[in-house]
Amino acid sequence: MSIRAPRKGENYELSVDLNSEYREKRKDAIKRVIASMTVGKDVSGLFPDVLKNMQTDDLEQKKLVYLYLMNYAKTQPELVILAVNTFVKDSDDPNPLVRALAIRTMGVLRAEKIIDYLCDPLQKCLRDENPYVRKTAALCVAKLYDLKPELVIDNGFVEQLHEMIADSNPMVVANTVAALTDIHIAASSQPSTSSDDPALFHISASILTKLLIALNECSEWGRVAILNALARYVAKDDKESEHICERVVPQFQHVNGSVVLAAVKVIMIHMRGVRREDLIKQLVRKMAPPLVTLLSSPPEVQWVALRNINLLLQKRSDILSNEMRVFFCKYNDPLYVKVEKLDIMVRLAGENNVDALLSELKEYASEVDVDFVRKSIKAIGQTAVKIDAAAERCVHVLLELIDTRVSYVVQEAVVVMKDIFRKYPSTYEGIIPTLCANLDELDEPEAKASLIWIIGEYANKIDNADELLGIFVDTFTEESYPVQLQTLTAVVKLFLKKPDSSQAIVQRILNTATKDCDSPDVRDRAYIYWRLLSTDPGAAKAVVLAQRPPISIPRTTVAPALLEELLGEVSSLASVYHKPEETFVGRGRVGADSLQRKTDASDDRFSTQKALQTVAAGQQAENLLDFDDAPAVEGQPSGLAATEVLSHTPAAANLLAGTSSNPLDDLVSIFGAPATPAPPSAGPHDIFGGLGMNSTFSSSNAVSLGSPAVQSPSVAIAPPQQNQQPQDDLLGLF
Repeated sequence: MSIRAPRKGENYELSVDLNSEYREKRKDAIKRVIASMTVGKDVSGLFPDVLKNMQTDDLEQKKLVYLYLMNYAKTQPELVILAVNTFVKDSDDPNPLVRALAIRTMGVLRAEKIIDYLCDPLQKCLRDENPYVRKTAALCVAKLYDLKPELVIDNGFVEQLHEMIADSNPMVVANTVAALTDIHIAASSQPSTSSDDPALFHISASILTKLLIALNECSEWGRVAILNALARYVAKDDKESEHICERVVPQFQHVNGSVVLAAVKVIMIHMRGVRREDLIKQLVRKMAPPLVTLLSSPPEVQWVALRNINLLLQKRSDILSNEMRVFFCKYNDPLYVKVEKLDIMVRLAGENNVDALLSELKEYASEVDVDFVRKSIKAIGQTAVKIDAAAERCVHVLLELIDTRVSYVVQEAVVVMKDIFRKYPSTYEGIIPTLCANLDELDEPEAKASLIWIIGEYANKIDNADELLGIFVDTFTEESYPVQLQTLTAVVKLFLKKPDSSQAIVQRILNTATKDCDSPDVRDRAYIYWRLLSTDPGAAKAVVLAQRPPISIPRTTVAPALLEELLGEVSSLASVYHKPEETFVGRGRVGADSLQRKTDASDDRFSTQKALQTVAAGQQAENLLDFDDAPAVEGQPSGLAATEVLSHTPAAANLLAGTSSNPLDDLVSIFGAPATPAPPSAGPHDIFGGLGMNSTFSSSNAVSLGSPAVQSPSVAIAPPQQNQQPQDDLLGLF
């Protein structure tokens, strides 16, 4: 029951006015109630008073009362029943606007108690003589299906909708198609739905004809609904595909961008069934002008159009092959629009327009927006990699940009030059001195790593390569991990190409990388290089100096199967995100966030089991660096069975059950259980464990890397430690 407003305050005054004997005063009070409701004030206590004003001939007042009812129907479901008689009465009103308003409001209320009262008025409105009432009733069926599907099926509303597709009014046809599509989506999302379910909307040839007739007469909302239905239709043969394309092409001239994109979607889908090459070329040519027109829209619409154009170009790169200039960035474009335009310009780049593109990109490189400048320089590099004939011109533009001595421009240009060297090896060696001269300008890890790679790759052609790399070796421990990895590889390349003059620097960096570096990746790579150089220099050359395939720009950024799926979703969020809708939209009444939480919860236990399984495998391993394929001990559990053994410990059991309150329980479950005596293992000085590095490094066939200043990593083997418990030291595990 609603609580009456107290005898003071604003709500009490409104209540008095709502019960006034003067009509104008009551109407003014309703307007004030709606105003309070709009700004978030709670006026639900006035529900009975507002309800009394529902029976009126004033259409404006009736609309306001209906608006109030829609807002508070969920909180006052018992009182909504009192309005049912008025709804039913209004559905028989002589005024079609009142009839449509009544049936629309009843569909929106979503109160379980009035659903049964909705059926009879809805039946009458679906057969109403006025098309406005019929089109409103058609959408009401879809809303009712969302609330109670079986009621819609039992009352034959779906069959009535199928009959209404043949309606003489195109707006009724459009709303009917929208309602049937919504019902189809809701029904198909249920796993128990069979193919002959009456709720499914199967488009036949006769329905297709009616849709094509109604298409040109609808509003933009109706056209989008019909075009989306046409996109689902599977043509029987190439003649039908051609017919659909020819009837849809005029929609390219529509002023609304959503209609244009929906028409493009239908054409792209049904072009797959067209066999005539001349018709395909004609359709592609007609597709370009409407897409170009979309770029004169506001920035947000532009961005949506650009994302869809990007997708279309991945399927058919010839759509806008002559329209490069319309994608040139304007000074007032937002960054997100400029970035999309850059990507599309690179896709459209060809030998006939590359000069205009390079001059434009060079201008962009002098902009004030640092991110945009970097992306522009990257686009120059992508153009060089894509078009062989333009590579030299791209390199000249990059050299001009390097001459500006602007720090971030120089650094991005160095990164791009690395890709050009990968694509065209031994072609532009003359610019290496210019790049090395800018060594002091580099302070970003990616730029440093790129220049180090260039020095290492061309170490035999750079006289002072050891000095340049020595600069990075001196500050090795202070550099970021990517720079450390690149420095390590470059020095080893230098040693393999100039073994006489670079033995000291390679010993120094291997020693530093294995002893002073805290990155396991860098240490592991140093150990592998050390062993390779010590055992077989020929194998080291084959590994480190191996021929790499030249890089190329991928034609598509999504998989071919996914591209076909996304082309069927053009003008939706899926085509904007370039992701299938399942990845960001929940099905039915389950939201995407709820879906994600549900997935995370179901994965939780599996993740815990997987972690314990990994630990179990680690406990069974004698040494992480022991690569011998020794057979497993018979009777020793492994894999998932090992996690069952671990789960017998109290801490692990709590962790698996999700009742653990101690954050250290996972460690206790791993290390806390008493263990059998560990097998004899290598001592702390034997870094390579069972790899036999002592004999390897002293091999007479190996390259000598020993020097007084550098100790070999394999110094001495400590005596085996007996009865070592895992609790003694975490390192005992390894």
